[in-house]
Amino acid sequence: MIRIGIGYDFHRLVKERKLFLGGVEIPYAKGLEGHSDADVVLHAICDALLGAAGFGDIGQHFPDYEPKYKGISSKELIREVNAMLERDKWRIGNIDIIMVMEEPKISPFREKMRVSIAEALNIDKEKVNIKATTTEGVGALGRGEAIAAQAAALLEKG
Repeated sequence: MIRIGIGYDFHRLVKERKLFLGGVEIPYAKGLEGHSDADVVLHAICDALLGAAGFGDIGQHFPDYEPKYKGISSKELIREVNAMLERDKWRIGNIDIIMVMEEPKISPFREKMRVSIAEALNIDKEKVNIKATTTEGVGALGRGEAIAAQAAALLEKG
């Protein structure tokens, strides 16, 4: 059996927070606001994987009203999602991610993100693709007020 899932996340950029994307700390003047570390890339991947497996969404498994998730690294969340997949005999075929933001530029960090994601999911980095785009200055993303990420995941079972 083969199934696909799609995940999406969006967080506002704020001062006095560290910026994490794809499990990598990115040097930047702002970070993403959220209950956890607000890593939009890992959150989108979690939702894509959970959706493909038919396991609901990230909010069901890691609700933002739970104190134990306050400030948690999203790498811990994605590892738990991977454990759920492994228990149910799902294998990750590939993951494709697109980030939408004006800044920072991610090209210097792309490879580190691929490695970080692959390690967290115990897969080859060749199964992880990362892209980025801008909105050409349009909307909250274009004004540099937020960062969004969308992920697609292919799962195989059997």
